[in-house]
Amino acid sequence: MQQAPDPTQLDEETLAFVRTVFQHARTGETGALATLLGQGLPPNLRNERGDSLLMLACYHGHAETARVLLEHGADPELMNDAGQTPLAGAAFKGDLLVATLLLEHGASVDTAGPNGKQALMFAAMFNRLDIARLLLDRGADPAARDADGVSAMEAARRMGAADTAALLASLG
Repeated sequence: MQQAPDPTQLDEETLAFVRTVFQHARTGETGALATLLGQGLPPNLRNERGDSLLMLACYHGHAETARVLLEHGADPELMNDAGQTPLAGAAFKGDLLVATLLLEHGASVDTAGPNGKQALMFAAMFNRLDIARLLLDRGADPAARDADGVSAMEAARRMGAADTAALLASLG
């Protein structure tokens, strides 16, 4: 696993460059990031919180930037320090385009972090009906439970997410 650089061992110029790279992912500066990737920038570079360039692009809704990262070998399963994948981030944010892109590039619908939460659980909790349908269509297990034994349907009900709770309840 690639470690985040130790800021105490980097000079100011290198730190500024690294900050710029992560800002490109966060703000969707696809062209600049594509150029750097073409020059050999590691696509799975991670920041001090373990967020990969792909995680930042996905979380901030930059599908084209995410596509370029994926085409350069970014790992759609790479979790951040909180145990979240880019797909879980897209589910939380409700970004159907990004979620679809990740699934098309190898993201697993059932990957769960240490807390056992899968993308479907995030979609269910935050009433992201379109994403819940997409994940279910791609094989997400509606009966899966997190580390506390809570299913996506139970999580949706606890959060007052009526639409996704109803969808999951209709599955039996």
